[in-house]
Amino acid sequence: MNSRLEFEEKLWDEGYTRIMGLDEVGRGCLSGPVAAAGVILKPGSDIAGIQDSKTLDLQERTELADVIKQKALFWTVQYCSVDEIDELNILWASLKAMQKCVDKQGANPDYLLVDGNRYGSSMTPYTCLVGGDDRSVSIGAASILAKVHRDELMKDLHEDYPHYGWETNVGYPTAQHYEGLEEHGITRYHRRSFNLRTEKEFSDQDD
Repeated sequence: MNSRLEFEEKLWDEGYTRIMGLDEVGRGCLSGPVAAAGVILKPGSDIAGIQDSKTLDLQERTELADVIKQKALFWTVQYCSVDEIDELNILWASLKAMQKCVDKQGANPDYLLVDGNRYGSSMTPYTCLVGGDDRSVSIGAASILAKVHRDELMKDLHEDYPHYGWETNVGYPTAQHYEGLEEHGITRYHRRSFNLRTEKEFSDQDD
């Protein structure tokens, strides 16, 4: 048996038929929304090659995302905007994005497998799995969809905001991103609740 199906197999044996794996991406970014995905596999099914999206290259993620969409019983990708992140904080915005997946019309999950160690209150039974994107096929599939969709969004935004390196860093803190902030300031897609000051600005302040 695929070890990454251990949790799903146990729950299928207990009679659950709509087990949703949940994961999010983009928590550590300086800009852009946080994205979450929910994936429900058909009972008894598996998708070869599923693992933590961070361990896959772009081509592998893209190809697997297409397979997941074709084979899943249900899938969805949801976002919490920069405004929601600034209002709620990044943790609660991440949890809200996952809850949007649960609440999506047609989802109707009867059990949740959630990546991480925390989830909000839920009427649906759930289990949190630390490192779940590499321990559960459902969560791994969600991590792939969330990353593929969010990366594509940030690369599209790069066309209008070319100074921050979003086509490669997809909003994460890099030297190029900080250089763009220093030279061009923030955009409406930057998280104002995050520390957006550059190392140079800290140095200038300390002088």
